[in-house]
Amino acid sequence: MKKAITHILAGREKKITAEETVRQPLPHKDLRFANPFIVLHHMGPEIITPGQTLRIHPHPHRGFSPYTIMLQGEGYHKDNAGNDEIIKAGDVQWMFAGKGIMHSEGPTAELRQKGGVQELIQLWINAPKTKKWNEPFYQSASANQLPKVLIGEGLDFNLASGDYEGKTGPIKNFTPVISIVGKIAEDKEVNFKAIPGYWTLLYIIKGSVEVNSETISQYNLVVFEKDNDEISVKATEDSQVLFLSAEPIDEPISAKDNFVMNTPAEIEQALADYRNGVFGTLNY
Repeated sequence: MKKAITHILAGREKKITAEETVRQPLPHKDLRFANPFIVLHHMGPEIITPGQTLRIHPHPHRGFSPYTIMLQGEGYHKDNAGNDEIIKAGDVQWMFAGKGIMHSEGPTAELRQKGGVQELIQLWINAPKTKKWNEPFYQSASANQLPKVLIGEGLDFNLASGDYEGKTGPIKNFTPVISIVGKIAEDKEVNFKAIPGYWTLLYIIKGSVEVNSETISQYNLVVFEKDNDEISVKATEDSQVLFLSAEPIDEPISAKDNFVMNTPAEIEQALADYRNGVFGTLNY
């Protein structure tokens, strides 16, 4: 049976640094979290002019995973656990912050020098409390490593994480998270299957679609009921969407700044640890 829509959350503009503004449909005043989905940021499409110096300077994280899906352009990642990588359009990266890490990110030096278009989605995926103090790690996968799913005329979908249609995405995580990104040509339809009991979300990256016969435009996040398992999506114009589904983490959340923990005391500890140098340093 079809899953009913419970929320349609508009991506509002949010300033995350002095230079950077993103669209943020989650958290939202109508739905703070869909735990383990804590944050969804859509950055761009943004024109990078030749010679631009834009980047996000070194900053700390603890207790969750920033998960980046590169849509256009290319970005670097550098952290003080020794990871230093570049992802390009269609690639994905997952950094588990664990007990604490410093990292920096932004358009690559080549993109800043030559100019171009940058667009990405970054998700914050919570970790269960039993894993929050584990060692940090980093993983990435190129576009050609993502299995094709939902194959059909006018459809082009890649599975980045989780199990779907008997295939497994290359990005691994603590709690089952299914993430599928893809394009739907105008007037074509795709039917997603979701696991009953899971959180299930659909973000409209570009274009306009009908979801269960309701028209929804770009930059909106659709949140579905946990019951039932079918979602019908028809493109009213050439569109791009991100499908997300995950087993709920039924634990308290305390989130502030760059930290996602279980209690306010743990947040205060993270802030104090950062001030006291516990996260280490990253010169970049």
